[in-house]
Amino acid sequence: MQTPIPTLFMRGGTSRGPFFKESDLPADVPTRDRVLLAVMGSPDRRQIDGMGGANPLTSKVGIVRPGSKPGVDLDFLFAQLQPDKDTVDTTPNCGNMLAAVVPFALETGMVKAQGETSTFRVLTLNTDMQCDITVQTPGGVVSYAGEAKIDGVPGASAPIKINFLDTAGSVCSGLLPTGKVRDVIDGIEVTCIDNGMPLVIFKAADVGRSGYESVAEMNADTELKARIERLRIACGHAMGLGDVTARNYPKMTLIAPPQHGGSLTTRSFIPHVCHDAIGVLAAVTVGTACVLDGSITEGIAVVPEGNLKTVSVEHPTGEFSVELEVDPANPQNVTRAALLRTARLIMRGEVMVPAAIWKGARASTA
Repeated sequence: MQTPIPTLFMRGGTSRGPFFKESDLPADVPTRDRVLLAVMGSPDRRQIDGMGGANPLTSKVGIVRPGSKPGVDLDFLFAQLQPDKDTVDTTPNCGNMLAAVVPFALETGMVKAQGETSTFRVLTLNTDMQCDITVQTPGGVVSYAGEAKIDGVPGASAPIKINFLDTAGSVCSGLLPTGKVRDVIDGIEVTCIDNGMPLVIFKAADVGRSGYESVAEMNADTELKARIERLRIACGHAMGLGDVTARNYPKMTLIAPPQHGGSLTTRSFIPHVCHDAIGVLAAVTVGTACVLDGSITEGIAVVPEGNLKTVSVEHPTGEFSVELEVDPANPQNVTRAALLRTARLIMRGEVMVPAAIWKGARASTA
């Protein structure tokens, strides 16, 4: 016997995965996690018995419910799974999957369109972060067709605008969890920073690389990955995160001077696989480092003048532009971060899990 669970399979930004109403999943976390592992087919490198795409970017799940706080329209819980591990991590955010939350809610009737465009406030339960998300809803229906393009996704789609309201210290104690804008940890100069995603930023040259290597080259470089992991574990302690050996954060980002007219070049590990692009909140956090005096990006990043800055973060498959606003009275304080993403509904239906794992919502309440 198998248990059917309603789901929409959606792309959000450069990620994708199944989205669920919270009420359609088990209420207790251990059972829910076993269900999600079965849905994705983890642990298995190919995820052959589930919906996962054999990559961390396609081993993600979104869980949505009506807002639980005043002024909040929707609550979103993001779950990061890994192809070859039995872990379900709901600690960090995912800005890419976040782009699909409002379309999912509109498709399932959880919220109603407001006009030609619709803006809803979303609370990310992982880190208690709020943002306003605006989608196109001509004729009262969410639209996926448009001219917006994001690197890492073929074609064009309707734009989805995300305005982050409170990203500093999403997981860590604050924007700069070590208390410094630059540290030397495990013999390497780093900036440890969290403006939506705990991140360790360091110069590619400091680990003997150019920063322009391909994703395949990075992933095949076992010496580099071992060095990065040693640094990541040391930085985890310095950032107040404890032993991060089994965690998906902090993410590790190598930087180099820009190659294609952007602000700087990046290679981001999530945390053990080189990202084909860069995560949304990782890009926000890298961009934030670029506007902080004294950070590791100083002398590398090309940043415009003024209080409103657009930082173009180059990555292996293109670039990611982040709009940042700094406090005129304190340029070290970033007051707003905004960006553009796209999303698309790929499939709707039911995903099946063995009844031995879960017999369904009705059986759970019987």
